[in-house]
Amino acid sequence: MNIILGAGISGLASSYELKNHNINSIVLEKNPSWGGLLDNFSIDGFRFDKFIHLSFAKDKYVNDIFYKTPFLKHKPLSSNYYKGFWLKHPAQNNLYPLSIEEKQKILNDFKKRKNLQINNYEDWLRVQYGDYFTDNFPLVYTEKYWTVKAKDLEIKWVGNRMYKPSIEEIEKGCKTDLTPNTYYAKEMRYPKKGGYKSFLNPIVKDLDIRTNSNVDKIDLKNKKLKLKDGGEYYFDNLINSIPLPEICKLIKDIPNEVLEASSKLNYTSGYLVSLGFNKPDVMKKLWFYVYDKEISASRVYSPSIKSPDNAPKGCSSLQAEIYFNKGVKFNKTDKEVLDLTIEDLIKIGLFEKEDVIVKDIRSEKYANVIFDHHIYQNRKIVLDYLEDNNVISVGRFGEWDYLWSDQSMLSGRNGALKLIKNTFNK
Repeated sequence: MNIILGAGISGLASSYELKNHNINSIVLEKNPSWGGLLDNFSIDGFRFDKFIHLSFAKDKYVNDIFYKTPFLKHKPLSSNYYKGFWLKHPAQNNLYPLSIEEKQKILNDFKKRKNLQINNYEDWLRVQYGDYFTDNFPLVYTEKYWTVKAKDLEIKWVGNRMYKPSIEEIEKGCKTDLTPNTYYAKEMRYPKKGGYKSFLNPIVKDLDIRTNSNVDKIDLKNKKLKLKDGGEYYFDNLINSIPLPEICKLIKDIPNEVLEASSKLNYTSGYLVSLGFNKPDVMKKLWFYVYDKEISASRVYSPSIKSPDNAPKGCSSLQAEIYFNKGVKFNKTDKEVLDLTIEDLIKIGLFEKEDVIVKDIRSEKYANVIFDHHIYQNRKIVLDYLEDNNVISVGRFGEWDYLWSDQSMLSGRNGALKLIKNTFNK
């Protein structure tokens, strides 16, 4: 029997690829529905995804699946909110709305950038953008989004995620807002109906997905798995897509060194504040980033702009993401966080209190992997142990990597192909 832990996109992709090779598998999911972070929920006719999801996949394998679902196209025109100003994204080359004095400070510091030895993300930012912009924009946002200081992050994860403009681009962006879109994706796609997880409908058909299956213990030696409700499974092969710290807690007789390494893997957790409005156009932007330290939300986006199907006719919606570290919530109740977030968004000028007809707050323990300076060492210890015990680990939290949804799908597929090569093609 082939068991797959977790029915997020990578676990489902593993099961789908095995099925394509006429190999059966069972997907065990602890939640009542499949989808993982791609899942959604509905309240009074409003549909909300778990965090923001828009596809800009380029891989043919992924798009051949996604394109089976009717979708809408969006231009990636995002914005930034900074001290009462709205700046096009990315902010570093779209400074036009700021005061002349502040633009001059940013420009002067950019010209005087220091040739530092780059030892961490803060060093990288100062080398790219100079001190003033770094101090007022990415350093603040890093602590909000990543929940750690920039100096505590390494830089391999950055890749092309942070745009590096020339001095000419910055100077132009100070003089005019007629600047080209330099976002790293040219087009964003989203299903017309059913939320983002609808992109996965073509692969879940005929899969054996068993929801409400919460694993309690894994015996790798005897290849036995026990659920919290007392159910048991024996397996020949195991593919894991649940977070590495979680699977390590479940494994019987796991070495202390491995358990300790898994406990040191750092990650963000996230509140998701979801609001529905009695007006059709509360949000004018698909999404935006918030740089003010006093406002807890890091990103705000609109499900109803992603697709009108996500809200009742004549209504609109938004969601705000607020991050905290490793499941340790703020010293506030969920309701207090919800109310404060609504107050912040009213102050920004997005809506009035009487416009809100649906409000909800919930949280996810695992949102993003944090790339601190010890991630690779600790990740290797855990993944080497799993591999030595014939456990194939896939997905964002199974590989413990910065993977978008398309990359997670490919990770799941590759995990299945690895299992086939190692087991069935001998």
